[in-house]
Amino acid sequence: MAVQVGPDDDRDPGETLVFRGRHDSATVAVSGGTIVALGHEALAGAPGGGRTRVVDVGDGTIVPAFRDGHLHPLWGGYWKAGVHLDGATSVDDLLRRVAEHAHEHPARRWITGAGYDPALLPGGLGTAQLLDQVVDDRPVLLWASDHHSGWANSAALSVAGITDTTADPDGGRFVRHPDGSPTGALLEEAAQQVAAHAPLPTGADKELGLRRALREMVAHGIVWGLDASVAPSDVAVYTRLAAAGGLPCPMALALRADPQRWRDQRADFNAIRSDVGGGPGDALAVTSVKFFADGILEAGTADLVEPYADDPCSHGIANWEPSELALAVAAFDADGFGVHIHAIGDGAVRSALDAIERAGRVNGARDRRAVIAHAQLVQPEDLPRFAPLGVITNFQPLWAQRDRVMTRLTEPRLGWPRTAWQYPIGGLARLGARISFGSDWPVTSMRPLDGLAVAVSRQTSNGEPPGGWLPEQRLSIDRALAAYTEGVAFQAFEESLAGRLAVGQRADLCLLSADPRSVHPSQVAGLDVLGTWSAGVDVFRT
Repeated sequence: MAVQVGPDDDRDPGETLVFRGRHDSATVAVSGGTIVALGHEALAGAPGGGRTRVVDVGDGTIVPAFRDGHLHPLWGGYWKAGVHLDGATSVDDLLRRVAEHAHEHPARRWITGAGYDPALLPGGLGTAQLLDQVVDDRPVLLWASDHHSGWANSAALSVAGITDTTADPDGGRFVRHPDGSPTGALLEEAAQQVAAHAPLPTGADKELGLRRALREMVAHGIVWGLDASVAPSDVAVYTRLAAAGGLPCPMALALRADPQRWRDQRADFNAIRSDVGGGPGDALAVTSVKFFADGILEAGTADLVEPYADDPCSHGIANWEPSELALAVAAFDADGFGVHIHAIGDGAVRSALDAIERAGRVNGARDRRAVIAHAQLVQPEDLPRFAPLGVITNFQPLWAQRDRVMTRLTEPRLGWPRTAWQYPIGGLARLGARISFGSDWPVTSMRPLDGLAVAVSRQTSNGEPPGGWLPEQRLSIDRALAAYTEGVAFQAFEESLAGRLAVGQRADLCLLSADPRSVHPSQVAGLDVLGTWSAGVDVFRT
């Protein structure tokens, strides 16, 4: 018997769900959370004549559900509760939003928010005087979309005790006027130093934000994610939500290593992993240790081999001494953790590769699947090192376009030829290196379809430049889809469980309005996610 199924229907766990489209090739049969048949065989219905329900996908296409190998749902969800700065188109627009938020929340002691586009500001940096024009009666602290630079008003600087005599913190810098007074622009740890004086979010605030972020994930077709920087104190937010049945999809956590305290952290990290779990297929698992090797190019804090083109005295900021990074990576690798290293500049990428190589020598060969996240700028001579070391590069494909940030901030800081070394996705794939994709949300859009469009075109949303930016780094649509699905499954040691449409795989499915393999690259971002299933469970339907 076949009946139409809707998202709210009660389902017999023993029944077979058949997703049927206009073509047999789009048909998938699911039972017990697992794919049991595909194509013509799926049309036969339930094994042994059991009950069958049908989901008519019409002209839509079932693809493996997406997986995000690097995002930040916990703090991203929380920051969305502040001033909404995403999508602002000018400095005046930013200031208007701050003023309106302050007016609407007169009782808030601090005005906070995140997501402004640094390319809107001269050199990517704001000033306290600008913010003072709209809020001067209480502190304001805003984070750029990259979350590596901040912007404070005079009241925030005053509360934090930041003056012309305040020393820059390790791994950060207070941008200053020629007379030495702070401008209000805060780089890396300098922003954290001011943020330490703002009211702390409560556990309830964080849980609310996390729930919001996880709902957004499944609405975009994502059924697994790595929260790529979690403080030990925040693991409890995840465990409480999991215990309450509030996780719509499995999540993995990467605990952040502190360059000053990592030796003391080892015992705590091992205890947390023991309490939470850390195995492939777990609904919640502590799997990795996160290292921030450097900052970002746009703020001048990425670690470069050669100095910045617009600042010949600066190589950026290396958050870890290379030798210390190598020691820490080897130590956590010996503890059985996955290694997940943020590396943007070519100097940081080289240090990360050196550290992973040393871990292999010290701890011996094993299937470690170390991850270098972002890898924006890679020296050509370092490209052949990734595949032999077994390094997985987790790219954010949406960033691989010549947009306003690239033209106004990044290119002037890199110059030529380094501008052409960015986001070598196609080059690494041709060399046999493992590729996975992520979003780094809330830095940029979480939506995989947005990233797919850029991965296959290397163009902005308005089709620039013709033929694509650094077109040799494009991927085919099949390879790009694989990076968002089985590539991330491999990163998570779950390739035998999920990531593909294959009999025996977990029924992690995404229903798209059309097949991204059959439309022009310019149309991929315009497709819609109509439904998401995690292990056969309906977690989102339009």
